Amino acid sequence: MTAVREKPARLISGPGMLLVWFYGVMVVGAVSRSAYQIGTDFQRAPLAYSLSAVAGVVYVFITYTLIRGGERARRAALVCCAAELAGVLVVGTWTLVEPSAFPDATVWSDYGMGYVFIPVLLPLSAMYWLRAARSGRGG
Repeated sequence: MTAVREKPARLISGPGMLLVWFYGVMVVGAVSRSAYQIGTDFQRAPLAYSLSAVAGVVYVFITYTLIRGGERARRAALVCCAAELAGVLVVGTWTLVEPSAFPDATVWSDYGMGYVFIPVLLPLSAMYWLRAARSGRGG
């Protein structure tokens, strides 16, 4: 007798698909920006460029978990979105309080102002969607 594998619950239906699109755009933006900056002028602002790379990795993981689907992926995405929001708030505040520590901007500088505040709005939207998906109101 073969065990039937249950297909993971979809997280990318409806608003979830829009989240995947936005996170995908942020992956391209953060990863390409940090790769270029690290590869060409890392010594100028190593902290800023490293933080942009971290943001890119976070965006990749959240995008993957949203596409993967299932309860375990939903919980992992929720934890990562909370960590992302904390990072945006900490780095955003840090860049305002101590701008000399950042000779160049990060993805999360000034709460993501260089990215039209998407870095602060995206995790809030994703956390709302992921909580709704758990209760059955989402996908």
